[in-house]
Amino acid sequence: MNKNQNKTKFVTKEEALKNRKCYLFDASGKTLGRFASEISKILRGKHKPDYTPNVDTGDTVIIINAEKIKVTGSKEARKVYRRHTGFLGGLRETPYRVMLKKKPEYIIFHAVKGMMQTKSKLARQQLKKLHIFIGSEHNMQAQQPMVVNI
Repeated sequence: MNKNQNKTKFVTKEEALKNRKCYLFDASGKTLGRFASEISKILRGKHKPDYTPNVDTGDTVIIINAEKIKVTGSKEARKVYRRHTGFLGGLRETPYRVMLKKKPEYIIFHAVKGMMQTKSKLARQQLKKLHIFIGSEHNMQAQQPMVVNI
């Protein structure tokens, strides 16, 4: 058996940049959690055979129709988004229904961020490749995104 046959090939940062692609997803009618897990997999690069955990091998993701995302069961009534102002007693809670009207792109971003490897430079770098738009129009035509239906 040859020595080179059983070696794992790791991708360098430059090779990963060359192989980067752009995907377009439509969120209308999709379930939030299942959709977010697929998006996070693509952002991290786990869908590629040359996935390397310590290199950003993921692709760019564009999501349209963010306001048409769905949740199952009674989550629409019970799900709450919390943030803190930084002051004493500054915990603010926003119900899912209100957040869907105000900032539907935040709902998807929050779900995808929760499924990424948290609190690392690599995860923040990978999240910068996520672009979420309200409605069916986007300004990323120059990247020539491939339309994907999951």
